[in-house]
Amino acid sequence: MKTLDKIPTGKIERASKLVKTGAKIGGNYAKYLGKKIINPDTTKDELNEDNAADIYDGLKSLKGSALKVAQMLSMEKNLLPNAYVEKFSLSQFSVPPLSAPLVRKTFKKYLDKYPEEVFDTFDKDSINAASIGQVHKATKDGKNLAVKIQYPGVAQSISSDLAIVKPIAIRMFNLKGKDSDKYFKEVENKLIEETDYILEVAQSKEITEACAVIPNINFPTYYTELSSARIITMDWMTGKHLSEFTKTGFSQATGDKLGQALWDFYMFQIHGLRKVHADPHPGNFLVNGNEELIAIDFGCIKEVPDSFYVPYFELARPEVISDDEKFTEKLYELEILMTTDTPEEILFFKSIFHQLLSLFTSPFHNEDFDFGDEVFWSKIAALGEQFSSDKQIRKMNGNRGSKHFLYMNRTFFGLYNLLHDLKANIKVNDYKKYLKN
Repeated sequence: MKTLDKIPTGKIERASKLVKTGAKIGGNYAKYLGKKIINPDTTKDELNEDNAADIYDGLKSLKGSALKVAQMLSMEKNLLPNAYVEKFSLSQFSVPPLSAPLVRKTFKKYLDKYPEEVFDTFDKDSINAASIGQVHKATKDGKNLAVKIQYPGVAQSISSDLAIVKPIAIRMFNLKGKDSDKYFKEVENKLIEETDYILEVAQSKEITEACAVIPNINFPTYYTELSSARIITMDWMTGKHLSEFTKTGFSQATGDKLGQALWDFYMFQIHGLRKVHADPHPGNFLVNGNEELIAIDFGCIKEVPDSFYVPYFELARPEVISDDEKFTEKLYELEILMTTDTPEEILFFKSIFHQLLSLFTSPFHNEDFDFGDEVFWSKIAALGEQFSSDKQIRKMNGNRGSKHFLYMNRTFFGLYNLLHDLKANIKVNDYKKYLKN
């Protein structure tokens, strides 16, 4: 794979790169419209593929939060055309790495030493390159280590990158001007946290030590003395990325075992720690030779305050969903309904969220749930299609819900998709036996 000798770090330099990408997209639309005139039956498939490729090519050289947004969108399988999902998913663990000279220069800047001064061996070529950093293999005192190095300029460019992405997101998600600021601020704060590797090491140690009680999931050890604000050193963990593993011929028993570990891992964090690994994409999980799960990245951790946790999970109870008064009360608590809403808006959003919650909370309504059930997923697809074609939704204010929904919903959508890929049948309440009384 081609390596990068330089990453654009200046605001103007990064913006101009995105402007060039925008010009390519304009050309793709012109080509599509030309074909449409000649053949009215022309579909948008080719347009979507061209746009997805050009957007990804533009973002992958920028790295940082611009590419991170693509990674987040790749998890929205029911929101974007498949061409975008497939292309953006490459940002999870397959983007052009920094060149060896730039790695050496970056390492010296961040740890005040060259790699060979710190480790017994250090592979100059990265094993894994993603949106915020890339990973190299090293050894020290007989231990195999993974060394994650953050790309230069990533932390400093977050605010300017999001300012460029914001207008696109506002149009895509039907948000309204300044009212959407709380959501963008939430994303910005989380991305800033993800570039703080000292915080990540502390969070990684806290969560992995607490979750060690859960069977069939393993974690690396983190080495504070070999880490810094922009470098993390941890144990090298061997296994297949979960996305690769799910394409193999694994048994139902193995899918259930891995799925249960994944479910217990997330439910334990949410209900026991009131904070959660909010980045559940396949690039953050491996499957080892013993068919056990490995979690390898704790950069994005979402704390869940009681003021959100309580009404959020009360809405997962069938008796609350079916009680109009209680249901309405929780929608107000979660800022889905607002005191400024018209009677028309109240009825409209109550109806929409009743459909959504009845479906998405159904895994919590039984002792067992089969995430391989295609009926469940066909209902999700149908609901997504219904909402995407509903013209009334476009007229309504899309700024709905507490800012905490952003990462909590992302966590559950990502978790559900991983469990679906594993075709896992899980025991819903098994995690409770690992919680402290």
